[in-house]
Amino acid sequence: MKVLFIGGTGNISAAVSQLALDKGHELYLFNRNTRQEFTPQGAKIIEGDIRNEDQAMEALKGYTFDVVVNWIAFNLEHIETDLRLFEGRTGQYIFISSASAYQKPPRSYVITEDTPLENPFWEYSREKIACEALLFEKYQKAGFPVTIVRPSHTYGVTALPSIYNSRKSAWSIAERMKRGKKIIIPGDGTSLWVLTHNTDFAKAFVGLMGRKEAIGEAFHITSDEVLTWNQITLALGEALGVTPELVHMSTDFLTACLPHRYSEWVGDKINSVCFDNSKVKALVPEFICTTPFNEGIKQSVQWYLQHPELLWLDEEWDRECDRLIAAHEAGIEAFNQA
Repeated sequence: MKVLFIGGTGNISAAVSQLALDKGHELYLFNRNTRQEFTPQGAKIIEGDIRNEDQAMEALKGYTFDVVVNWIAFNLEHIETDLRLFEGRTGQYIFISSASAYQKPPRSYVITEDTPLENPFWEYSREKIACEALLFEKYQKAGFPVTIVRPSHTYGVTALPSIYNSRKSAWSIAERMKRGKKIIIPGDGTSLWVLTHNTDFAKAFVGLMGRKEAIGEAFHITSDEVLTWNQITLALGEALGVTPELVHMSTDFLTACLPHRYSEWVGDKINSVCFDNSKVKALVPEFICTTPFNEGIKQSVQWYLQHPELLWLDEEWDRECDRLIAAHEAGIEAFNQA
């Protein structure tokens, strides 16, 4: 198949790009060609910026594709651009939505594709929901060949999954652990979470490409491994060779202190979830996850250790952690002394 990925070198898409090539697909990447370390050998580069529609239209002139995937579409403006660029020029358009779009708080911790899409807490999720609605409307009214894929928390070697980390330096939580400093977990750390390695995600995703049965349908793609945030955090420590000391704080306290984290936590990560993957497995029976988190996180740590320029601590975030812990401990002490 002749496939176009818009992006194609990110945390999730790089693994899908590699597998698509391994499966013999003719892969084109339309991007600014700035992440060459993650550009797989054999991919054909069309250099350009999808946010510049005139430039994209010129760069893609004359091309048609069996499959188009936009890995970096986040709002209605992005989708409207893609409809103008690709309507009538692709046999399948795959939109990358998000499992965070599912109902929050969930009525059931087991999520299926029939779970309502409703997230009043996170604008990112609401924009993904709006994109899905527009694309399904185009499918129903004009036959636009859309497939929706909803990843949950998918990671690769460049990611160190955690519930509370610096947004500037992913290594920060690892460095804090290595220094023997306390690690903050919202809640009691027992809420259920699902992490999927990008190489496992890729198996299902590539299996959906070019499938007529996937047109007009939505699928989530996740691992069946369900972990608590305590287990996830301790697994990172184990990969680093340390046993971190976990400090649990109520989400209400943390979001009162850090209101900018409210949407991410209340609209996503503090909710217990696991996913029923029956729908995608029925269509792609070869989808079997083979990288458990305790192995995947070791790969991530090793990758970081091979990139010393990334091994830095976000001092501002580190001080934020220390202040939260001090305030939390002072509150407990004040109560006990009252």
